[in-house]
Amino acid sequence: MGRKSITGGVIPAGLSRIRFDFIVDGRRFRPTLSWVPNETNLQRARTHLARIKAQIAAGTFCFSDEFPRYRRLQKLPPALQHRTCGEIFDDFLRHEEARLVRGDLAAATVASHRKILDHVWRPHLAEVPFLGVRYSMLIKIADAYTCNKKTYNNAVSALRRAFDFGYLDYPERRDPAASLKCARIGKNDRPPIDPFSIQDAEVLIAAIHGDWGEAQGNYDELRFFTGLRPSEEIALVITDYDAAHGVLSITKARVLGIDKDVTKTGEDRRIRLCRRAITVIERQLRLRERLAREGRIDHDRLFFTDSGRPISDLNIRTSAGSARSSASPFAIASRIWRGTRR
Repeated sequence: MGRKSITGGVIPAGLSRIRFDFIVDGRRFRPTLSWVPNETNLQRARTHLARIKAQIAAGTFCFSDEFPRYRRLQKLPPALQHRTCGEIFDDFLRHEEARLVRGDLAAATVASHRKILDHVWRPHLAEVPFLGVRYSMLIKIADAYTCNKKTYNNAVSALRRAFDFGYLDYPERRDPAASLKCARIGKNDRPPIDPFSIQDAEVLIAAIHGDWGEAQGNYDELRFFTGLRPSEEIALVITDYDAAHGVLSITKARVLGIDKDVTKTGEDRRIRLCRRAITVIERQLRLRERLAREGRIDHDRLFFTDSGRPISDLNIRTSAGSARSSASPFAIASRIWRGTRR
């Protein structure tokens, strides 16, 4: 049997330092920290060493994070050198991808975090040692980011989540990103409500039907008379419509091409339809029957493109089978119409 250390792996190294003793990948290390070796600090060092050994066992130990002034730091294997912010971002996004697969996170959330980290923070922080980041560095990057308050808050939120994830390995250290504050959004920051009159709506509906066809026209017309979110409307299937009672069941959504069995608010609802909305759906079902007879529909979606294909993504609108615009006809027509009124 090997002899058990009575020092707990830490011993005084002179009057002002404490030496640690541990093994990584079969190699023994004895680095020191500038702690006065009194009984309190020796006990603190034993606790610190226990955490280091746990990190070694878990494969998360980074030598330079714990002993940044170790004189042989540059000669260490790459696996023991410092972790960069870029590596933390990658680990964080992989974790979110795993949560997405488990159904614990929305695809839109993962995509948003990836976009923000890659375009706002990674260009400045990718090669910076994670534990070397200071609050002053983060706020400088944030202040230089030109955007509105909502976009700014999204950028800060994504970084705080990534840093919070990274600092779970270092619970005794202070996370600088936690001190970043979101901008306060007041009443004046919200755009004024500017609803269409029924006359405006009829003009837009007629224009969309005329320029984009019946399938797209029905899709946008129903939104005027139900208030459905686009992600909810493209996820509708024919069995969601109860013709006998004039009711539409909203139980799911389609975001970034991925079906979700919950709505944005997480609450199912049943909409009692007005006569105009029922007319639109009945017209859409007749169109669907005609295209099905022609062999152009082999799915159960209520709404589809004019070619008969289900609408897979809100950013894709097609006409005659070819992409025409990344924005919806309703959005284009609305901008034009509002512009003519000013």
